Amino acid sequence: MANKRERLFGDFPPVSKEQWLEKVTVDLKGASFDKRLVWRTPEGFNLQPMYRREDIAQYASRLALPGEYPYVRSTKLNNEWLVRQDIKVKDPAEANAKALDILNKGVTSLGFNISKTILSAETLETLLKGIDLTAVEINLSTCVSCTVKLAELFVAYVQKHQIDGAAVRGAIEYNPFKRELMKGVVDDKRYDTLEQLYNIAKPIPQMRLYIVEASMLSNAGAGIVKELAYALAWGAEVLDQMVARGHDVEEIARRIKFHFGISSSYFMEMAKFRAARWLWAEIIGAHGDQYKGDAAKICQHATTSQWNMTIYDAYVNLLRSQTETMSAALGGVDSITVLPFNIAYEESTDFSERIARNQQLLLSEESHFDKVVDPAAGSYYIETLTNVIAEQAWQLFGEISASEGGFESFVTTGALQRDLQETNTERHAAVAKRKETLLGTNEFPNFTETAHEKLATPAVITTGCGCSAGEKQQEGLQPLNFDRGANQFEELRLTTERGKQPVVFMLTIGNLAMRLARSQFSGNFFGCAGYKLIDNLGFETVQEGIDAAVAAKADIVVLCSSDDEYETYAPEAFRLLDGRAQFVVAGNPACTEQLQALGIEHFIHVRSNVLETLQHFNKLFGLA
Repeated sequence: MANKRERLFGDFPPVSKEQWLEKVTVDLKGASFDKRLVWRTPEGFNLQPMYRREDIAQYASRLALPGEYPYVRSTKLNNEWLVRQDIKVKDPAEANAKALDILNKGVTSLGFNISKTILSAETLETLLKGIDLTAVEINLSTCVSCTVKLAELFVAYVQKHQIDGAAVRGAIEYNPFKRELMKGVVDDKRYDTLEQLYNIAKPIPQMRLYIVEASMLSNAGAGIVKELAYALAWGAEVLDQMVARGHDVEEIARRIKFHFGISSSYFMEMAKFRAARWLWAEIIGAHGDQYKGDAAKICQHATTSQWNMTIYDAYVNLLRSQTETMSAALGGVDSITVLPFNIAYEESTDFSERIARNQQLLLSEESHFDKVVDPAAGSYYIETLTNVIAEQAWQLFGEISASEGGFESFVTTGALQRDLQETNTERHAAVAKRKETLLGTNEFPNFTETAHEKLATPAVITTGCGCSAGEKQQEGLQPLNFDRGANQFEELRLTTERGKQPVVFMLTIGNLAMRLARSQFSGNFFGCAGYKLIDNLGFETVQEGIDAAVAAKADIVVLCSSDDEYETYAPEAFRLLDGRAQFVVAGNPACTEQLQALGIEHFIHVRSNVLETLQHFNKLFGLA
């Protein structure tokens, strides 16, 4: 009996994909399969509602093994990652004390961003005191113009203290395109800096030097495909330039580190990290089979998104960053930074930093995400996503690489910045129309919350050290735009808080189900601007509702009923209100044109541009 294997569901006949689709078509009752069930992603490709084994039969990636070229499944035989926390160094002693403290609280990777004004040997002595550089990953950054000095000081520190340089791991972070992307200033010394860093860092061979900071692109609104394609082109540009200077492919590949952002697209992000390992391995492997070993293993660091962070309902940022961290962990990255939930409006606090650390520890120590290598492998959906994202990114990567001047020209002419500005504008428009949801901001806001008191001392968000101050921005070279998705809604609501708070009265009448549904929709709609809401159970007559609205000193009266009843109720309510408040119909009834002919201007419904509509009302009330 112990050797007998029972085949589960053996009594059921196999069901083909065609049979499933036939059943789905019947259940749709004539509705379009493509319109109802096929998702057109923001990346521009379609995703089906279901996938089966035959859908991934053509993908070679399904046969890959962990730790084997092209590393789509993993570059290692475990799923452990480093928990990284970054510290802004203004006072070296304070930063050192903080570092030593958090190393005892689960952090395994330190990031120090050192102000160039205090960069010195004495600073490093104080900063690194008591930290075992062979036991923890160390990542150092400063102004791009001072990175060479930082490398010299760090190597001198390692040698002075007789530390085994080969055992020191981490990065001296140099972003060769930072000035163009952040300041719109061309850096014509980038490749000389790459060369200098390589020569200086020979005593510390495990320290990465060249950072592909794709997280910048993500925070500037880039989608998953563009972020990956541009990152690959960026990395390949650095590799090609250094190889052209006579360096070995493996030597340079081991010095490149990718910093990716993580968006809220849970499964697609997981697939992105898998595709990144695969495509980077293909790029390195194209230089020869001898480079398909460790040289082809990408080093991936991931940081949670800033683009989708919000000031209002800020604790929702924890939910966003938690799922983002899960995507990165399950995607098999090497290290993760979880940004504190409150950095959109203030400097991080001990509390918010502790929560951010614990978000990772929860996944590793309690959920055991580190125990299984590439758990997404074999999933029909994620294998499909991995291959589709890889194909799209590879195509875009090829176009950039084949263009005149390659990636460098793409950046220095501003083509990349213009492309991402267009994408960012599109995403902000999607937020305005609620096609992209930011919970608590453009959907389901907390009506009673105020935020102006949190901004009494606004958080200063900087995009660089200011070393290019005084240099003339190159004509046509705009820096990246890092406006968060919630910015415009937040500005709108803060304007309301600082001025008069308009009162919105729900005139609910008629069909019970429809009036309740539309009252809830309208409250959600106007709540995004911070307006005061007065809801009602329902009125017997339109006159009764109008009288109550006037008594409540309403600034806006929203008629909430069914489409069929609007033809009767709307003209009467509009006439009785007689201009004493703004009149709004909740819905998009068939009689809209007829109502507009009577002078009714305002209709709100699921296709409305929420942001523009609310901005219009703010102007009417003198709140603009």
